[in-house]
Amino acid sequence: MTGASDILALLIDGDNASPKIISGLLAEIATYGTASVRRIYGDWTKPNLNGWKECLLEHSIQPVQQFAYTTGKNATDGAMIIDAMDLLYTGRFSAFCIVSSDSDFARLAARIREQGVTVYGFGERKTARPFITACDKFVYFDVLNESVVEPEARKEPPRVAAGKTKPSSEKTPAKPKLDAAALKMLENAVTASADEDGRANLARVGAHLAKQSPDFDARNYGFARLTDLVEASGIIDVESTGENPKIVVVRLKAKTRSKSNG
Repeated sequence: MTGASDILALLIDGDNASPKIISGLLAEIATYGTASVRRIYGDWTKPNLNGWKECLLEHSIQPVQQFAYTTGKNATDGAMIIDAMDLLYTGRFSAFCIVSSDSDFARLAARIREQGVTVYGFGERKTARPFITACDKFVYFDVLNESVVEPEARKEPPRVAAGKTKPSSEKTPAKPKLDAAALKMLENAVTASADEDGRANLARVGAHLAKQSPDFDARNYGFARLTDLVEASGIIDVESTGENPKIVVVRLKAKTRSKSNG
């Protein structure tokens, strides 16, 4: 995986992404490295891209014009793929960030990975599985939106008169529970990453989870960090050592280990 100082190429399919994600998207990408190339593709003569025009200058994103030559054919995909391959052959980039829910980019992602370059994908929940699994990591748009708190959301909720209760719509939603499949995947990752004493560095566990399923993300289950998810799973003991940096070590609980061995 890449580090915070790595150089990235960000390519956005304007026809398959909403400008509402841009703040969360760039915040997420900043944790992987610096997006020195930022391009968005589409037919800018069409009204469906008007929302993007307002934020391009603010975020230094370069629009690339691609006319739709034939009805029913997406020329934008072809332009993105050609540019991605040109950028790949320069050898300057540690990773590519492909923003689209279009399965047509599955082969592009696979080809970039064949070159030993990391691929981060971003798309909607409806994104086809082949594109997701072709990426090293895949993040859903709704997770990006939740990761950035808007100024309005930071304000205190309106005061409620004495004797009255808040409307049900204002109640804090409960965190989604980890399903059996997610727990099994977590269990397998800890087992595969553990040393002889059964303990595993949480960073190694996270890397193994990404290899099992690129779209495995603690935020999909309502947790800000993998540490929070692991602690809430009920099947893992968590230990922390050191201060800077703090090292988190995990181990399957005895009950879980006995079931696995059985």
